[in-house]
Amino acid sequence: MGNYDALLVLSFGGPEGPDDVMPFLENVVRGRGVPRERLLEVAEHYLSFGGISPINQQNRDLVEALRPVAGVPVYWGNRNWHPFGEDVVRQMRADGVQKAAVFATSAFAGYSSCRQYYEDIARISVEGGPELVKMRHYGDHPGFVAAMADHTRAALERLGRDDARLVFTAHSVPVSMAETAGPSGGLYEAQLRRSAELVSQALGRTEPWDLVWQSRSGPPQVPWLEPDVCDHLRKINAPAVVLVPIGFVSDHMEVVYDLDTEAKAVAAELGLPLERAATAGTHPRFVQMVRELMDEPEPVPCALTCCPPPRRRPRS
Repeated sequence: MGNYDALLVLSFGGPEGPDDVMPFLENVVRGRGVPRERLLEVAEHYLSFGGISPINQQNRDLVEALRPVAGVPVYWGNRNWHPFGEDVVRQMRADGVQKAAVFATSAFAGYSSCRQYYEDIARISVEGGPELVKMRHYGDHPGFVAAMADHTRAALERLGRDDARLVFTAHSVPVSMAETAGPSGGLYEAQLRRSAELVSQALGRTEPWDLVWQSRSGPPQVPWLEPDVCDHLRKINAPAVVLVPIGFVSDHMEVVYDLDTEAKAVAAELGLPLERAATAGTHPRFVQMVRELMDEPEPVPCALTCCPPPRRRPRS
């Protein structure tokens, strides 16, 4: 056990009004050379929802659900928007916190999904502040699997048919990034496939399922993981589909726009019955899982060579 005296929920962050959208996106892509035209395009996704990402409220809900079970004070900080992690850690220092478990709202290996959280921890740590210990990957944890199985079962019931194909979705990343995820490479996709298989087994299903990708944001000349969910729906041979966002733990913008807006529009165009399973969110087993992770032996940090950042192509 880690003998933690606090829990920090560390997340991505999101805008909470129209005026926040562009400053938030500029924080997300700082140093990456992303064209402004692409930012304006993504900004429209947020503005179509009033400039508010669901992720912040979902993190507030998760924190409130964790307070009765964590056994220690629970804090919440973000990488890209208020409350910024560095401000929260300074508050933790003022509160006398000595050692905190860090629960990242990302379950899998990879640069963006894991290594970058280690970088966040190094960046937001302050002299005299608490030791911050990132919890392990948890996509195969029984609590995560149970939560996703329950939500998938509910989606199947809403659809009202047993012959629906399960299509699991996760955030696409550059192929080069996927190939270097984990100590031996390929761990991001391998972990996602393992989680999807565990959810399917928990539902007692023997039918084939698919793993597809969403939310690609890179230039067309750079290979990313495929197929895209919308392309897959256009080619699928199935009477109905349940989309299962296995790669996400909350219904943030890339879920509600890419799946609930774009993918559902494609399904409607095709006349394909479709439902989307909820993310883990505040499911009781998911919440209890966080407490169980804190009770495990303290995880060994990954090697600094694990999940290297992608090479940035210079802009011409």
